[in-house]
Amino acid sequence: MISTAPDVTPARPVTSSRSRRPNSVLIVGAGPGGLAASLLLAKAGLDVHVIERMPYVGGRCSAIEEQGYRFDLGPTFFLYPRVLERIFRLIGRDLKAEIPMVRLDPQYRIVFGSGGELNCTPDVTRLEGEVAKISPHDALNVRRFLSENRVKMEKFRPCLERPFSSWRDLIRWQLVKLLPTLRPWSSLDAELGRYFSDERIRLAFSFQSKYLGMSPFNCPSLFSILSFLEYEYGVWHPTGGCSAVSDGMARVARELGVRITLGADVKEVLFDGRKAVGIRTQSEEYRADALVINADFAHAMTKLVPNIIRRKWTDAKIAKKKFSCSTFMMYLGIEGRYDDVPHHTIHTASDYVKNLADIEQRHVLSEDPSFYVQNATPTDPSLAPSGMSTLYVLAPVTHQHPNVDWQKEVPAFRAKLLKQLEKVGLPGVEKRIRFEKIVTPADWEGAYSVYRGATFSLAHTWDQMLHLRPRNRFNELEGVYLVGGGTHPGSGLPVIYESARITSRLLLDDFGRDAGWLGTPGAAELPVSVV
Repeated sequence: MISTAPDVTPARPVTSSRSRRPNSVLIVGAGPGGLAASLLLAKAGLDVHVIERMPYVGGRCSAIEEQGYRFDLGPTFFLYPRVLERIFRLIGRDLKAEIPMVRLDPQYRIVFGSGGELNCTPDVTRLEGEVAKISPHDALNVRRFLSENRVKMEKFRPCLERPFSSWRDLIRWQLVKLLPTLRPWSSLDAELGRYFSDERIRLAFSFQSKYLGMSPFNCPSLFSILSFLEYEYGVWHPTGGCSAVSDGMARVARELGVRITLGADVKEVLFDGRKAVGIRTQSEEYRADALVINADFAHAMTKLVPNIIRRKWTDAKIAKKKFSCSTFMMYLGIEGRYDDVPHHTIHTASDYVKNLADIEQRHVLSEDPSFYVQNATPTDPSLAPSGMSTLYVLAPVTHQHPNVDWQKEVPAFRAKLLKQLEKVGLPGVEKRIRFEKIVTPADWEGAYSVYRGATFSLAHTWDQMLHLRPRNRFNELEGVYLVGGGTHPGSGLPVIYESARITSRLLLDDFGRDAGWLGTPGAAELPVSVV
């Protein structure tokens, strides 16, 4: 169960940092990035205090618990566990011992609206057989795709593990040498066209761009590494859901001395000139030597930091940036079970290109939307009362836009998705619903403080990546650091965790403390078990 009892211990009073070694850090937000940073900074011996608006930890990686049902609020795919395993190893813990999880096989099933389906298994021989059922010729290229993306991942991995503070870092990284591998002039779909001729197979290896809130037709070709990571390192289910990872991280953080104050809504960042010196909640002021912001970046800047002291990331400039799509969510507690339905099912619209254009260009609701269903109870019976099921239904939709009034659209869109569930082996769901919660883009914006309801933050276009993304050491303001999907390396749990390691290394360097134990950026990882 999630603890809802706030720790109201005030932050330690701060004296001038000039007369002593900086020691105290405030972290705004107990999401995955904030929790990971708290672990590393506490291990380094700093006084760490996390301030969280909600009455529980996790942010978008928290849980909804009602009537014995437990749902992940946001992420349900736990990918590339090596990053968090490494963080736990750095603090002297074993991730899998602290937070049990199971690797899924099949990882997911894809049902194509245009016909056919694919059971995506990490067993490459079986995967080739699945692909051959749709396109025998494309099956011959599965191993080449995996092999070449293994090389791409290894070449690009250093980028995901180091800060990019200016264009000079691109030169130091020698990006030009990687251009033939990264192919930045190509979209993800075009990149997949080098391997697969059938559009359904290309879609099966590119739908992962939705983890970034983007279309494979606009997403950079670099992100072919996402599907590779799934097959190489697995899709995992933590017992209790991905929110259990957040709960486990918070438990370990407290054991390391981190104070976590829940139910404290930060109203503003306090400044001395351009230096952040603390924060103010609805009832308290807390001060510290440095501030780590794990809240949604655009929301935090426009709501917590005065526009007048921002230069590059002003309200007007933020408004002109490209933002990801949003999601329409249904969390359904169901009477009975669906033991023959896979853990993860993706259903793609029959006209996938039109569906994506509806989301990203026209900003309207599709008549035939793509959607995703998690049926986790057969894997993890702890998520529902005995004999019951949890269904998590997600449809990618436009972020907040005047074209869509969610107060009016919810009933019809809900009915449409419930009808669509029949296409993936879930008939008659509505009459079996015993608990239901819906979250729309308007809710993401209003209830969860996500700018424009764009659940994957800033889009991952080349002009919003690397040094062009908000930087881990936020150069606009002194003493402010960023973690989470709105900073480098980007959104998605593995890179959010990595953002915490990058940011923690920068902060410790600025504090004049040893950061070498966090690892050299881009150095080879120590062996980690993934089975």
